[in-house]
Amino acid sequence: MVATHYEVTIITVRPGTHPSALAKLKEQLANARDVLACWYSEIGALNQIMIIRSVADAAANLAARAATLSSRNPFGIGELITAMSIDTYTAFDFLPPMQPGAFGPCYEVRTYVLKPDGLTPTFELWREWAPRRAKVSSLLVAMTSLTGNVVRFMHIWPYKTLDERARLRAKAIADGVWPPPGGPGHLAVQQSDVYLPADFSPLR
Repeated sequence: MVATHYEVTIITVRPGTHPSALAKLKEQLANARDVLACWYSEIGALNQIMIIRSVADAAANLAARAATLSSRNPFGIGELITAMSIDTYTAFDFLPPMQPGAFGPCYEVRTYVLKPDGLTPTFELWREWAPRRAKVSSLLVAMTSLTGNVVRFMHIWPYKTLDERARLRAKAIADGVWPPPGGPGHLAVQQSDVYLPADFSPLR
């Protein structure tokens, strides 16, 4: 399967302003065919908005990114932004591309910094074990960073509710299908955040 690339933008806004930011982003992103998700954080690192785009043309994507970075009012919410990162990720090549749909509304985004020699063994473990884990609940994507702080590894799991998340994660552990044996030994730093979809997000 051909590797799929995604652009992940994480915008931190001032406390209490994410509803205003999302309203403006709805206007800014309304006609963007490459946008897959626009979510806001509910648990974990708060006041964050995540935008995920598919990347079909790397040159065009970099040009659009440069325009965003040079804008006096990025995404139309410049006055609300306190921090912003834009990075390119490549998905594990044994996974299908992300597609719009109603899979959440709770999206757990787990982000790790891997040890310097951790990417290859993590990839091989996930190739073997992710299909087993996906029988318990679906995996939206697993991908590694090509830009910014490396090596980062992000995987996203959709759930109907937080209670479902707790139940299915416990089942995966009880069934012995997760985590992959030895997998945690390749991790240096980990973070877990739960995002909810904006009303216009294709992935919701």
